[in-house]
Amino acid sequence: MEWFGDCSFRLDSPPDSPCNAYRLLLRSLSLIPVSHYLIAAAISLITFLYNFIECHFLQDLFSGFAGDPIHLTYHPSSIIYEAVVSKCRILHGRYLATPWLASPHVQTCFLNFFGRPPRFSYRRQLFNTPDGGTIALDWLTSSDVSGDVLRTNDVSIDESTPIVVVIPGLTSDSSSAYLKHLAYHTAKCGWNIVISNHRGLGGVSITSDCFYNAGWTEDVRTVVKYLHNEHPRTPLFLVGTSIGANVLVKYLGEEGENLPVAGAVAICSPWDLLVSDRFISRRRVQKFYDRALAFGLKGYAKLHQPHFSRLANWEGIEKSLSIRDFDHHATRVVGKYETVDTYYRRCSSASYVQSVSIPLLCISALDDPVCTKEAIPWDECRANKNIVLATPKHGGHLAFFEGITGSRLWWVRATNEFLDVLHSSEYMHVQKKISKPSTPLVTSIDQGPYVNVTDDGMVAALNNEPSTDNVEELHAIQEDSTHGKVLEDKVNEKDDPVANAKRGGSSSMAQTSSAHDSVLNDVITPFKTYLGPLTRQSRWSTWLLVYIAIATSWPLVGSALQIVFGKKLRKTSRGGSVRR
Repeated sequence: MEWFGDCSFRLDSPPDSPCNAYRLLLRSLSLIPVSHYLIAAAISLITFLYNFIECHFLQDLFSGFAGDPIHLTYHPSSIIYEAVVSKCRILHGRYLATPWLASPHVQTCFLNFFGRPPRFSYRRQLFNTPDGGTIALDWLTSSDVSGDVLRTNDVSIDESTPIVVVIPGLTSDSSSAYLKHLAYHTAKCGWNIVISNHRGLGGVSITSDCFYNAGWTEDVRTVVKYLHNEHPRTPLFLVGTSIGANVLVKYLGEEGENLPVAGAVAICSPWDLLVSDRFISRRRVQKFYDRALAFGLKGYAKLHQPHFSRLANWEGIEKSLSIRDFDHHATRVVGKYETVDTYYRRCSSASYVQSVSIPLLCISALDDPVCTKEAIPWDECRANKNIVLATPKHGGHLAFFEGITGSRLWWVRATNEFLDVLHSSEYMHVQKKISKPSTPLVTSIDQGPYVNVTDDGMVAALNNEPSTDNVEELHAIQEDSTHGKVLEDKVNEKDDPVANAKRGGSSSMAQTSSAHDSVLNDVITPFKTYLGPLTRQSRWSTWLLVYIAIATSWPLVGSALQIVFGKKLRKTSRGGSVRR
């Protein structure tokens, strides 16, 4: 007797038996060669991987490798688009990824592990910040790639040649492949380019207790100011990549028109760090990037372990398995943010897009595996006349390889063309000495103390309202001051008999005035109770409350003044009529 699942049958079972059908099926499957099974398994695996890595080779093949058009988002009356971007042939063309790199994940990994960067060497300048920090400025001039002059270690800049300042991405420095592509081809176009490495990167030690993060704009502000002072007649342009793009847009929004930058380009910005954090931990393939970036951050921390072990939670840093873990144990602590979400919320550049006042080109791939398209502020970019948003369908994160050999990056060509057309136009930004735009609205949940976590895991927002004990103290102080005022008045009455006689002669008026004073005191007392704490929080709030107090109590004060001065005027008029 043979068994198959719940079915048992005899070898001499009738042909129409169900169990006999299974036996025939197994015999038929055993006749298929093993190589066929291997081929089927390979096809299934390839199909799974094709969808898992989001490959688009077949779509490109069926379209005849024509590529996809670049979708542009801009304000209907944008002068930057009409006068600059409309003349950019690359942005109005099509982008076709390198056929054997037809996947955002393959492109991104190939860029980081290979990248095929051009070979050259920078000229390094160490720049000291006012707080004692050190930044490595790596220069590549147009003469360095043309070979017209003898190369030296000194940085000599032609005042007539524009300068492009680059802000790298997270844990990236001037040696990164994509930055070498940008630097070399920008210098080939006849421009000078300088990579402003983040603190502690580029082989430079940390010399202060200040570290960079996704919203740290002080370094780029200091470097731009320094370069403008050194080369006042040279046009300055900014290019930010990844986290550097987030820093760039935030810096432009903070400064408004009061900055010496002619134009800028933001490449693959995360825009909203809170949304990007949720995205990068959503799927298994995104978690790979999360682990890889966290590994890079831990390597950065190990380079400067004495500082991190003193300023942050070093044990937590060593155990970090994600960017969020590292930010919780290091970035949040060093930057003095209440929570990681507070750090993400305050440092997101999407809140500053509306305040950008210089020509800005933004490039973000819709299939970016690190910075999701869900975080792109489409409406904010469309509402700002100074911004043009270019969103290719493919490209990965900072990759955009093109050509059969994959030796060029599309976004580098698009960036250089945009800056060249902008430089040749009359719409480069000129610094204007005006006040900075108002910062994005900060809600009460962003103010410290931030949250209160109970034992059962519940989180409740805290506020700055006075506690019951404080209110009782305020009332006690108020009663003491009132009691002291009464004692002072009694002493004055004993020492001044003339004043007592006058008060007795006008008792009715005094009673009326005291009644109004009591009503007025009842109105003003609540304001005096909370005026002190509010004064420490905001000077403008104080003056606003003073105005409200005067406006609300003016009818009562006016009535009291009318009674006092009305009777005096009547006495004066009667005295004058007697004399006549």
